[in-house]
Order: sequence, then C-alpha cells, then structure tokens
Amino acid sequence: MGRTIDDPVEASENDWRSKLTPEQFHITREGGTERAFTGAYWNHKGDGMYRCICCGAELFRSDRKFDSGTGWPSFWEGVKPEAIRTIQDVSHGMVRTEIRCAQCDSHLGHVFQDSPTPTGLRYCVNSASLDFDDKT
Repeated sequence: MGRTIDDPVEASENDWRSKLTPEQFHITREGGTERAFTGAYWNHKGDGMYRCICCGAELFRSDRKFDSGTGWPSFWEGVKPEAIRTIQDVSHGMVRTEIRCAQCDSHLGHVFQDSPTPTGLRYCVNSASLDFDDKT
C-alpha cells in the first residue's frame, strides 16, 4: 500500500543509499537523468499504478500514460495534483519545470506543455524513479 501526502518521508543520505541502486539514488536524490530508451518503463504497457521508488507514493495511473516518442515514460496527468510538486529548473542553460514526489522530494523528471493529450501536459519521468504495481 502506498503512502499518503499526509505522511511525509524523511531519510538520511545513508538511508537512501542503502535502499536504492546507485542509478536510482543519482536520479531521485541528486536530480540525474537516465538515457532515453534505456529505462524499464519507457515502453511499458502494463495496467496499474506507477509509484515513487523511494517512498511508494502513488504518482501516475497507467491509463494516463502515452507514447511521446521521447524514450522516457510520459504521462498526461498525475494521480492527483497534490502528489507531484513542481519547481523551476534553470540548469543546463534552460528553463524547465522539474517534477518531484511531494511525499519524499524525489526528483522524477520534468513536465512540458507540448502534449497532444487532454491536458496538453507531458510529464516526462525517469523510469528509475518509479516502481509499478500491476492492477489485480
């Protein structure tokens, strides 16, 4: 069962390092990015819920996922607005909107306003920041 927004997660760097793989730690705790078309979920077609790899919070439903052609899992909407926090990212000479898990502050990826979906949004997410629960 996932956590709720009312149950925030705090952990030390050592706690995160012991729980996560080096790639998961780099992406979620240090704001890294996996290479396109390499993550476990970029082309995943399962029916279920995508959760934060760090804390288990529900983030995205599979029925809101679409093929953006970018090589990263893309969603047009989060499970609920309060599950995902956004902040301005001015790194790498660009201005982007970073998305983070509101529960544990894990870096997930970025959101862009270039989607042909109902919201016009593309939540571009690193597979390494996600875990998937099959719908049963």
